Amino acid sequence: MSHPCLTCGACCAYFRVSFHWSEADPGLGGRVPLALTEPLRTHERVMRGTSQAHPRCIALDADIGRYSRCTIHPVRPSVCEAVPASLEFGERSGQCDRSRAAHGLPLLSERDWAWRDAAANEDDHPDDGSSPPRPTQPPIAA
Repeated sequence: MSHPCLTCGACCAYFRVSFHWSEADPGLGGRVPLALTEPLRTHERVMRGTSQAHPRCIALDADIGRYSRCTIHPVRPSVCEAVPASLEFGERSGQCDRSRAAHGLPLLSERDWAWRDAAANEDDHPDDGSSPPRPTQPPIAA
């Protein structure tokens, strides 16, 4: 299994994605590609495709509920980074729940995160940087 967002995409096709204009200004350290945005209000820009009756972000490559990826994930707007999937950090996300329901998808449950818990408990792949245990040697006979 993988992260539930990789088979969803509902939030990217439900909400308007608006943010401070400076996030799309490279001169000020902005990283969102300006060409994928449009002006919204005096101090805001919006991702193209999200400020309409049936929003869908221009950066979304998805078949909602089947596969999903953000084509600009490493440089996406901060508002996108701030939306957690429901139960990702132990609490429900209203934005996640509303967008999934609007697209006819079931709400995420604890089962959707079982892969993460299983991976964290695997002994074969320690993530603490330690070396695997050395095999024990039988005692040498005198």
